[in-house]
Amino acid sequence: MSERSPVAAVRAAYAALRAYNDPALFLSVHDEEASVHRAGEIEAAGPAGKPLYGLLFAVKDNIDAAGLPTTAACPAFSYQPKASSFVVARLEAAGAIVLGKTNLDQFATGLVGVRSPYGVPRNALNAKLIPGGSSSGSAVAVGAGIVDFSLGTDTAGSGRIPAGMNGIVGLKPTLGLLSGTGMVPACRTLDTISIFARSVEFAAKVAAVAAGYDEADAYSRPLAPFELKAKPAKLRVGVPPAGQRKFFGDAHAEAAYAADLERLKSHGADLVELDFEPLHAVARLLYEGPWVAERYAATKPLIEEHPEAFFPTTLKIIGGAKGLTAVAAFEAMYKLADLKRKTAPIFESVDCLAVPTLPRLYTLADLEAEPILYNSNLGTYTNFVNLLDLAAISVPVGMRGDGHPSSLTLIGKAQSDGALAGIATAIAA
Repeated sequence: MSERSPVAAVRAAYAALRAYNDPALFLSVHDEEASVHRAGEIEAAGPAGKPLYGLLFAVKDNIDAAGLPTTAACPAFSYQPKASSFVVARLEAAGAIVLGKTNLDQFATGLVGVRSPYGVPRNALNAKLIPGGSSSGSAVAVGAGIVDFSLGTDTAGSGRIPAGMNGIVGLKPTLGLLSGTGMVPACRTLDTISIFARSVEFAAKVAAVAAGYDEADAYSRPLAPFELKAKPAKLRVGVPPAGQRKFFGDAHAEAAYAADLERLKSHGADLVELDFEPLHAVARLLYEGPWVAERYAATKPLIEEHPEAFFPTTLKIIGGAKGLTAVAAFEAMYKLADLKRKTAPIFESVDCLAVPTLPRLYTLADLEAEPILYNSNLGTYTNFVNLLDLAAISVPVGMRGDGHPSSLTLIGKAQSDGALAGIATAIAA
């Protein structure tokens, strides 16, 4: 967090945005002088009662922010919201200032960050790497130091994969902790707004402000407030056995994960090898099962009347749901219920799981050659989380042999958000 005045912080953010010079990063930006005026009002009122006083944030462009269009990275879908989303409004009331709206995989469909007609945001660490998605621009804006924090969304890992790709923290809250009012749905039963920041403590501070019950959101839950908790002296941490660890040929990722687990052990963790196959079975349901039909439902008028408006890969994925039946949906729901019962003992036996955020670093060239399979690979350790109503946080822990940061994702039961953040704080690089 900056110690500068709100006005100085705004000027610095716009200067950093110009210096980064990436037209694919933000899809819309507030007028600089208007933002300076807003910052001046906040400064004149003072920091009392404003826990996010004068801080700059970016908003993924599938979340409403007053004064800026919402596009979901689809020009034909664009609309002008009447008000900020529930979460954005809470952050603004706490003294934070919206810089602009960031690029994403169209309709939040993807983990790669390259499926947008507006271009691909440049990875904050290495221009050859994908930015990760679908919250690509939000993660890059934080990783590049343009804003203090940002909002993404997470259905299958979109609040964690981009964090790992850009070396920052990605907090995926318990479903219903943050309201979805004013968020364009992808899979509404699984979606949540997520938070990117450069430290766990800061992400937790933002989450504490953003969280709150919203009567207008049918999926909001009256949960306990978000509270960062201290790491216990001893932990039981579940990890996949060596034979089930997937890195898809990335030797640096494999070595980094082993080193990151040693770091966990140095902080009092007892590692417990667990069978991850039931979790992978849950993950396969997300895209191989009928949940993709929720994406079709969210875009139904547009995809049926103007399919040409969609990014080609996005159309292929969402359009494939048209033939799914209610029978298939119920069969998948029964299978998920069975898998929830089978996986529940996993989370009773340990304090949390610790998995690689990224099984492999992919380049832009990789995705040009294989756009769908490699996207699926990225979800190896993320896709099961929302289906099982789990909380998660991705945190940079160490360095890979190639000089890129490595990240662990800590995963726990619903409402374990503060406990996971406390562990993440202790092990963060």
